[in-house]
Amino acid sequence: MAAEADILEELRRLRARVPQLTGALAAGTDGLVLAQDTPGVDPQNVAALTTTARGLAAQLADATGQGDFRELLVRGVYGYVATYAAGRGAVLTLLAQDRVNVGRLHLEGRRAGARIGELVDAAAAPETAAATPAKPPAKAPAKTTTAARTRTPRTPRTTTTTSNARTTTES
Repeated sequence: MAAEADILEELRRLRARVPQLTGALAAGTDGLVLAQDTPGVDPQNVAALTTTARGLAAQLADATGQGDFRELLVRGVYGYVATYAAGRGAVLTLLAQDRVNVGRLHLEGRRAGARIGELVDAAAAPETAAATPAKPPAKAPAKTTTAARTRTPRTPRTTTTTSNARTTTES
């Protein structure tokens, strides 16, 4: 991928901004490593596990009505594994020491994820454009008459409030 050098540079800058990071990896949502700076850790294994964890987190977010996947944080005895969405086709996974400032980790991880997402999406755009056949031009919409543009009035909502007030009398 043409963006690999740019992604690797972003990972290195991120590690410089957050000294407690012990590794950083960008992977496609298919589990393939795009770029990595993970000394002492098998990047292919981390990418595959990240893809699995991201899939489960996305299902959990969807099942609970929380929307699309954004991030996942795992805390172990020795530190953190944080995964952030990076555009439509990638994820960013960060490994950090236990003493990392988690707020700073999130701030920098989200920023780097957005930047990596831009790089990955931009690199994928020419491939997608070449694979997608051109669509014929859309027809102009027909003119609408005044009758077609009139709206039906909205019915105001009414709410009913019930009270469980207790009345007491003394004799």
